[in-house]
Amino acid sequence: MKTKKTFISIFTLCIALSLTACNEKTAADTEKPQDTQTESGTGAADASSSLLNDLYQQENQLFADHEDVWNKVFGMMSKDTTDPDGNYADFLSDTIEANKASFTDDELKILTDDIGTIRKIEEQIAEIEKKNTSSGDTDQNNNSEAASPFKNFSGQDFDGNSVNESLFSGNSVTVINFWFSGCKPCVAELSTLDELNNAISPMGGEVVGINTDTFDGNEAAMKEAAAILESQGATYRNLSIDSASDAGKYASGIMAFPTTILVDRNGNIVGEPLLGGIDNPDSYDALMKQIQSVIDADNGEKQD
Repeated sequence: MKTKKTFISIFTLCIALSLTACNEKTAADTEKPQDTQTESGTGAADASSSLLNDLYQQENQLFADHEDVWNKVFGMMSKDTTDPDGNYADFLSDTIEANKASFTDDELKILTDDIGTIRKIEEQIAEIEKKNTSSGDTDQNNNSEAASPFKNFSGQDFDGNSVNESLFSGNSVTVINFWFSGCKPCVAELSTLDELNNAISPMGGEVVGINTDTFDGNEAAMKEAAAILESQGATYRNLSIDSASDAGKYASGIMAFPTTILVDRNGNIVGEPLLGGIDNPDSYDALMKQIQSVIDADNGEKQD
């Protein structure tokens, strides 16, 4: 399964989780009118999610059709760049404009045409999310922790061993790196991620990889990913997760690969996602500072 190679708002996930919490609350109520209302809301959410997924896949296809030139663009993004607030097409356009001299005329034409299509898709996405925001306002009082996609985490490593949320509770910080096998920048940083794992392990940290090709226990994809990891000397854990899970939905929404996030022992995402590889000193040092900050905070909570 290939996912978008750019950012995405995690709003869709938050809405889905808030609706789930709402369903659990109304399920305890035996009044039939409320049950009917809940079913209707869930159906609308499913339809909205399906439409969003279709739009995301349209963007995926654009990136896949012109993979070489788009990988070139993604490699030029700042390593500490986070999710843009406006239309994603504007962000892409700004990135290309700032590096215009690096592209041929043919490449610029492809990128310009693709961005025009992406802009229209993003406008549709924004409209759907706006409607979702309106319909989800009544659930804003839900516990904010429910928004984390890693609260009820489950998956399996490439040897078939099951993993759950204890993955996070056992670490002061878990560094999750999202990648896929055909992503050259992803593969290039695997050895550095292994070094990072060895460095933070004595500190109570762990690096975990999630390869989006391996979703839903795809054995062929896991075998391929394992071979790539071995070729790069990377021995840290990599996991396959269910694409329909909260974590799977979060990963499916990622639009720039590789993407790295930090998760505390309570399963909460800490800080902003780090986009791009860490296989250069500046990016590595910046990530280490963030990791140390989470570990220090965790140690402080233990002392309290």
